[in-house]
Amino acid sequence: MRLAGPESSVTAEPRARKYKCGLPQPCPEEHLAFRVVSGAANVIGPKICLEDRMLMSSVKDNVGRGLNIALVNGVSGELIEARAFDMWAGDVNDLLKFIRPLHEGTLVFVASYDDPATKMNEETRKLFGELGSKNAKELAFRDSWVFVGAKGVQNKSPFEQHMKNSKHTNKYEGWPEALEMEGCIPRRSAAS
Repeated sequence: MRLAGPESSVTAEPRARKYKCGLPQPCPEEHLAFRVVSGAANVIGPKICLEDRMLMSSVKDNVGRGLNIALVNGVSGELIEARAFDMWAGDVNDLLKFIRPLHEGTLVFVASYDDPATKMNEETRKLFGELGSKNAKELAFRDSWVFVGAKGVQNKSPFEQHMKNSKHTNKYEGWPEALEMEGCIPRRSAAS
């Protein structure tokens, strides 16, 4: 007969259970769990997690200064493509070529890092607005921004946070604090 070791003891302190992407509770059926974290200043890179899969992070070495964008199939939850667009020294046309041809129902996850807005033009702001963003039109130098939208949304996305770069409120010298957003997105039905 084997004695029960401490690992099977029922008196152990229950740990707070974490769900997909570290959410405090599970998402309802037919929803995708996500967490999006903007970069902190120009030091700590952003993260985009979906259904417990890290889509973009410094560890994966696929993030960069500017806008970090993951495109996801809204029905299957599968990653289509993930890219970083430098909004300080890059070419805004690269970003436009990436987001113009999106298909209906494509989910768009965005996390800023360092500077999301210097190279943004009217068209990029309008395109993000069409994906459900209410803050893209006023994004400015070194603001922090996290956003989840979709091609074909009827109204503004509930998944958006924006913090202005302001020397009076900045947490880091020259930058506002990082933003973190989590939630559950309803899957698109294959029929729609």
